[in-house]
Amino acid sequence: MAIIRPFKALRPQAEQAAAVSAVPYDVVNTIEARALAADNPLSFLHVSRPEIDLPDAIDTYSDAVYEKAASNFEKLKSEAPLFTEDSPSLYVYRLQMGEHTQAGIAACCSVDEYDSDIIRKHERTRKDKEDDRTRHILALRAQTGPVFLTYRGRDDINDLVIRSQKEQPLADFTAPEGVAHTIWRVSQIDRDDLIEAFNAVPLLYIADGHHRAASASRARAQLASKKKTDGDAEYNYFLAVLFPSDQLQILPYNRVVKSLNNMADAEFVGELSKRFEIANAASPVPSQKGEICMYVEGRWRSLTLPPATTNPIDPISSLDVSVLQDRVLDPLLGITDVRTDKRIDFVGGIRGTAELEKLVNEGRAAAAFSMHPVSVDQLMAIADANQIMPPKSTWFEPKLRDGLLSHLI
Repeated sequence: MAIIRPFKALRPQAEQAAAVSAVPYDVVNTIEARALAADNPLSFLHVSRPEIDLPDAIDTYSDAVYEKAASNFEKLKSEAPLFTEDSPSLYVYRLQMGEHTQAGIAACCSVDEYDSDIIRKHERTRKDKEDDRTRHILALRAQTGPVFLTYRGRDDINDLVIRSQKEQPLADFTAPEGVAHTIWRVSQIDRDDLIEAFNAVPLLYIADGHHRAASASRARAQLASKKKTDGDAEYNYFLAVLFPSDQLQILPYNRVVKSLNNMADAEFVGELSKRFEIANAASPVPSQKGEICMYVEGRWRSLTLPPATTNPIDPISSLDVSVLQDRVLDPLLGITDVRTDKRIDFVGGIRGTAELEKLVNEGRAAAAFSMHPVSVDQLMAIADANQIMPPKSTWFEPKLRDGLLSHLI
């Protein structure tokens, strides 16, 4: 069963929601975060990326950064202001980007279910990023950005979500990137029905936010060790928004390489022809799984494996990002670990293929690879098999915003 728990959200009033809300802390670097928050003292980036209010040379993992996060949080509570709901509630959080719409339930989920794999993972976390968010949670005694969860949808849950959207929203605005964010409080009757409906959902899956979830687990372990275990304590739960899988939109996570391992462009293309069927690409965007589009020598080519070489039984090796890694990046370019190798960069699909062309044409990359997006079914199959997807395999869009609903622990 999947446990969802109402919580007393810390949130801004409707008229301040747009100003307070911010992009997720991990989609911008310090320079970008500083620019976004420069003219907005209410931006939640002052809390989620507090180094923007400290000297440029500051170590972003220093004690001073977490102390600044806590002081900025208290300041924002007063100046926005932020207030805490009187009673525990569930919320509907709807995202609209162009013609795409998805609506999920904002709630708290069980750390125990995360630890026992009822909430399933598909990504390996990094200790330094876990350390950072764990310290951030403990400094604030709050989870300020939700984990993005998904599940196999149910009609009874969908009906309750639709019904809740008929009420007056608590927040309704369009962010600068063009995504509309709307939040409603769920009625008490529907709240209880939703809790019961989720009891029939066998598994949840992390779509985005593996480090947030892992850090909530680690923060719980530290807090619980300091006092007698309290199973009802807020630190036993973490903030999440749960969307049905058939509403999600996954964009590709494209790749650019900075050098061709001392090969000329023509030599590189010749080596690829030994591994793929190569043709001029009708479009820079792959039309189907099993096709990779490559930009080199000023034009796009389509790379396709011969049919007999694919292995549909293995959910990892059959991913297009795995094919690129196993047949190009590692054997031809010597890029064995994409997490650490400085010769490769990743470009979220939201930036489009024109960004890939620009990087190559300006000499900042030697070649670019446009990928077909991973499907939600592939993601869940890999999580169900207790396997880990290759790094930078999925780019979920639209993204939730930080600061609209926070969970105090």
